[in-house]
Amino acid sequence: MHYTGTCHCGAVAFAFEAELNELVRCDCSLCAKRNALMATVPKDRFRIARGEQALRLYRWNSGVALHYFCGTCGIYVCHQRRSNPALLSVNACCIGGLDAESLPVRRVDGRSMSTVAGQTKL
Repeated sequence: MHYTGTCHCGAVAFAFEAELNELVRCDCSLCAKRNALMATVPKDRFRIARGEQALRLYRWNSGVALHYFCGTCGIYVCHQRRSNPALLSVNACCIGGLDAESLPVRRVDGRSMSTVAGQTKL
Protein backbone atom coordinates (compact mmCIF):
# COMPACT_ATOMS: atom_id res chain seq x y z
CA MET A 1 0.00 0.00 0.00
CA HIS A 2 1.16 3.56 -0.71
CA TYR A 3 1.44 6.00 2.19
CA THR A 4 2.47 9.63 2.51
CA GLY A 5 3.10 11.83 5.51
CA THR A 6 4.62 15.00 6.90
CA CYS A 7 6.08 16.42 10.05
CA HIS A 8 3.89 18.89 11.99
CA CYS A 9 4.86 22.04 10.06
CA GLY A 10 4.95 20.31 6.67
CA ALA A 11 8.59 21.18 5.95
CA VAL A 12 9.37 17.45 5.62
CA ALA A 13 7.19 15.19 3.49
CA PHE A 14 7.73 11.51 2.78
CA ALA A 15 6.22 8.57 0.89
CA PHE A 16 6.61 4.82 1.11
CA GLU A 17 5.22 1.48 -0.01
CA ALA A 18 4.59 -1.13 2.68
CA GLU A 19 2.04 -3.44 4.22
CA LEU A 20 1.42 -2.17 7.73
CA ASN A 21 0.14 -5.03 9.87
CA GLU A 22 1.31 -3.70 13.22
CA LEU A 23 2.90 -0.73 14.93
CA VAL A 24 5.84 -0.87 17.31
CA ARG A 25 6.42 0.77 20.68
CA CYS A 26 9.97 0.52 22.05
CA ASP A 27 10.90 1.20 25.67
CA CYS A 28 14.52 2.31 25.15
CA SER A 29 15.36 5.64 26.78
CA LEU A 30 14.97 7.64 23.55
CA CYS A 31 11.73 6.06 22.29
CA ALA A 32 10.18 6.19 25.76
CA LYS A 33 10.89 9.92 26.11
CA ARG A 34 9.51 10.75 22.67
CA ASN A 35 6.56 8.35 23.15
CA ALA A 36 7.25 6.88 19.72
CA LEU A 37 4.67 4.75 17.94
CA MET A 38 6.36 3.42 14.81
CA ALA A 39 5.60 1.69 11.53
CA THR A 40 8.22 -0.64 10.05
CA VAL A 41 9.22 0.23 6.49
CA PRO A 42 11.98 -1.26 4.31
CA LYS A 43 14.54 1.49 3.78
CA ASP A 44 14.56 0.98 0.00
CA ARG A 45 10.78 1.67 -0.17
CA PHE A 46 10.93 5.00 1.67
CA ARG A 47 11.75 8.38 0.18
CA ILE A 48 11.80 11.97 1.34
CA ALA A 49 9.50 13.81 -1.07
CA ARG A 50 10.24 17.30 0.27
CA GLY A 51 12.43 18.95 2.86
CA GLU A 52 15.48 16.73 3.12
CA GLN A 53 17.46 19.87 3.99
CA ALA A 54 15.13 20.46 6.98
CA LEU A 55 15.95 17.09 8.52
CA ARG A 56 18.33 16.96 11.46
CA LEU A 57 20.16 13.85 12.61
CA TYR A 58 20.54 12.59 16.17
CA ARG A 59 22.92 9.72 16.92
CA TRP A 60 23.78 8.27 20.29
CA ASN A 61 25.13 5.13 21.94
CA SER A 62 26.57 2.88 19.20
CA GLY A 63 25.83 5.46 16.47
CA VAL A 64 24.28 2.83 14.20
CA ALA A 65 20.70 4.04 14.57
CA LEU A 66 20.11 7.29 12.69
CA HIS A 67 17.25 9.34 14.19
CA TYR A 68 15.81 12.06 11.95
CA PHE A 69 13.62 14.92 13.09
CA CYS A 70 12.41 18.17 11.52
CA GLY A 71 14.72 21.06 12.35
CA THR A 72 11.80 23.49 12.11
CA CYS A 73 9.04 21.92 14.26
CA GLY A 74 11.12 19.29 16.07
CA ILE A 75 8.90 16.33 15.22
CA TYR A 76 10.55 12.89 15.02
CA VAL A 77 10.03 11.62 11.45
CA CYS A 78 11.88 8.30 11.25
CA HIS A 79 15.00 6.41 12.16
CA GLN A 80 17.22 3.74 10.66
CA ARG A 81 17.20 0.85 13.10
CA ARG A 82 20.22 -0.31 15.02
CA SER A 83 18.92 -3.90 15.08
CA ASN A 84 18.46 -3.96 11.29
CA PRO A 85 19.78 -0.96 9.30
CA ALA A 86 17.80 -2.12 6.23
CA LEU A 87 14.61 -1.12 8.07
CA LEU A 88 13.24 2.25 9.04
CA SER A 89 10.89 3.01 11.86
CA VAL A 90 8.52 5.77 10.72
CA ASN A 91 6.54 7.92 13.15
CA ALA A 92 3.05 6.45 12.77
CA CYS A 93 1.49 9.74 13.90
CA CYS A 94 3.00 11.50 10.85
CA ILE A 95 1.48 9.08 8.32
CA GLY A 96 -1.50 10.68 6.61
CA GLY A 97 -4.78 8.80 6.89
CA LEU A 98 -3.37 5.96 8.99
CA ASP A 99 -5.83 4.68 11.58
CA ALA A 100 -3.28 3.75 14.23
CA GLU A 101 -6.04 2.50 16.54
CA SER A 102 -6.90 -0.27 14.06
CA LEU A 103 -3.45 -1.87 14.15
CA PRO A 104 -2.03 -4.03 16.94
CA VAL A 105 0.96 -2.62 18.82
CA ARG A 106 3.99 -4.84 19.42
CA ARG A 107 6.12 -3.84 22.38
CA VAL A 108 9.88 -4.07 21.92
CA ASP A 109 12.34 -4.38 24.81
CA GLY A 110 14.84 -1.72 23.81
CA ARG A 111 15.68 -0.93 27.43
CA SER A 112 17.75 -4.10 27.73
CA MET A 113 19.77 -3.50 24.54
CA SER A 114 23.42 -2.98 25.27
CA THR A 115 24.83 0.48 25.59
CA VAL A 116 28.33 1.48 24.59
CA ALA A 117 30.25 3.25 27.36
CA GLY A 118 31.23 6.78 26.42
CA GLN A 119 29.04 6.76 23.28
CA THR A 120 25.95 8.56 24.56
CA LYS A 121 26.97 11.84 22.90
CA LEU A 122 28.69 12.73 19.66
